[in-house]
Amino acid sequence: MDRTADGASRIERLCVERGLKMTGQRRLIARVLSESEDHPDVEELYRRAVALDSKVSIATVYRTVRLLEEKGILERRDFGGGRARFDPADRGQHHHLIDVDTGKVIEFSDAEHEELARAIAARLGFELVQLRLELFGRRKGGKA
Repeated sequence: MDRTADGASRIERLCVERGLKMTGQRRLIARVLSESEDHPDVEELYRRAVALDSKVSIATVYRTVRLLEEKGILERRDFGGGRARFDPADRGQHHHLIDVDTGKVIEFSDAEHEELARAIAARLGFELVQLRLELFGRRKGGKA
């Protein structure tokens, strides 16, 4: 579990640092997000939260996710499939490979690709300020 020394989740700590009032349900949603190793959509986040507290409503999850996105704590990702998915904004530079058959998202870093992207930007007269790579693929040999 991703917790700070005082037991708060990483996302809870960011919420407090950015001045958000932390209700019990916001704390729960922040904890579920911090513990997620995948990129849940709101529906999946709701399923995980309601399993821990049956009083959590889908509306609360939507409002909380929107607030966390506005505060720069979460980033919205569109990996296809018609559902926005979310990634904590503080996870550092990484990229995504999306399996088009299963929807599974694999995170990776690649210094060689990042250097190539910087070189392309420089060749075109720009300094690279942000890099996001999303690859969509299918496992060799067909559907999994």
